[in-house]
Amino acid sequence: MNDTAALPPATPLQKRVLVVAVVASFIAFLDTFVVNLALPAIGRELGGGLVIQQWVVDAYLLTLGGLILVAGSLSDHFGRVRVLEWGLGGFAVTSVLCGLAWSGEVLVVARALQGVAGALVVPSSLALIVNFFSGPAQSRAIGQWSGWTSAAAIVAPLVGGLSVDYLSWRFFFFANVVPLAIVWPLVLRLRPDDSRDPAAGRIDYLGALLAIVGLGGPVYAFIEQGHLGWNSPFVWLPLAAGVVALLLFLAHEARTPTPMLLLRLFAIRNFGWGNIATLAIYAAFSLGFFLLGIYLQQVGGMTATTAGIALLPSTVILMLASSYFGGLAGTYGPRWFMTFGPVLCGIGFLLLLTVQETLNYWTQVLPGQIVFGVGLAVTVAPLTAAILGAVPPDQAGIGSAINNAVARIAGLICIAFAGIITGPVLTTAGLHQGAVVTAVLLMIGAAASAVGIRNPELESVPQADEQQAGGGSPEL
Repeated sequence: MNDTAALPPATPLQKRVLVVAVVASFIAFLDTFVVNLALPAIGRELGGGLVIQQWVVDAYLLTLGGLILVAGSLSDHFGRVRVLEWGLGGFAVTSVLCGLAWSGEVLVVARALQGVAGALVVPSSLALIVNFFSGPAQSRAIGQWSGWTSAAAIVAPLVGGLSVDYLSWRFFFFANVVPLAIVWPLVLRLRPDDSRDPAAGRIDYLGALLAIVGLGGPVYAFIEQGHLGWNSPFVWLPLAAGVVALLLFLAHEARTPTPMLLLRLFAIRNFGWGNIATLAIYAAFSLGFFLLGIYLQQVGGMTATTAGIALLPSTVILMLASSYFGGLAGTYGPRWFMTFGPVLCGIGFLLLLTVQETLNYWTQVLPGQIVFGVGLAVTVAPLTAAILGAVPPDQAGIGSAINNAVARIAGLICIAFAGIITGPVLTTAGLHQGAVVTAVLLMIGAAASAVGIRNPELESVPQADEQQAGGGSPEL
């Protein structure tokens, strides 16, 4: 604490960089959270049922998750500020297109384009901080960036709910333009100080294309099978093409000299197992809150604002307690926090099995939210620390980007499965089925952590034994 206080104040240039990075990322994260509460209103106005609601979320996650890794390479090649300009400009234009959407299909296309812009914004904004800050000042700046972007999870339910109830679901898309316009002059003033990485290799465009096809094919199949059926060639052909593309993607990434996905990082035990846990845990988070946000409004009869407030307790608990549990994990190691945290989260969702047709929030939903919030606080900081602490410092950036992409892709895939889990119309029985699947995914994440994660102080002995025996790193 004293070391932070002794740091010299940030320069005017560093202050501009921090403001730009925070505003840019805040808007990108805010849109991710806000849309969930607007889905019932979007469905009422544009139609399309659960399928369109799934696509409104997944179109954004598909392009964001598929391109966020290659976007980091673009910022190395063309400059952080330039790529951030592309991203912010694209986000403003696509936000307006989302707000003007006259059909569900147009909104889905606009959301996919918005995800492309978001993929340019997030890594570039963090790269700016890494470029313009160093040492303890960099850690402080990243902490401020993380704190403000995390606040998007608290602000989003209120912004989304109030927009839907008192204005329109279209309002928050148009409102994106205001902060982007305010921050734009600051971005332009950073141009003279922009930098590129002269050692950057070729951009992995083929890898990005294979990733998009590999993710998009199965997602399309899982969402559309509800009304087309598995026998339709418009379902099994995209599914087959996606599986082939994913296999080609892995083969390409293993062979190309400039991969967007460093497969060798997965040979590091805590990184590999940590990302397996991330895949299961964040798939559960995305599925659970996607279904609960819709259910509280469409079946429970809540307004969007009330539903937003109803979902706040777990986020507030996370914000208040995550640093405490992060400190404990730093002292005792992350393994058991990553094990018991998801178990608590799973119990929180199983408490939703008490939900009945006549909804009583205080006895049927709030207890689960509180238990889930405690489990979330126990899980998140240790999970991040275990994964980023496992990779070499000079690869922390790509390690973070991979983990971020895994979390987004997990949500993308699991939301695509929502219709298979609940049926074409969400009912109380469907919510119960979704809660059970969510809890099972969380238990899988807990099991992966218990089996695979090792506390740093416990890893040194096996590694030493391995080296003495002539062993090396585990192969992929």
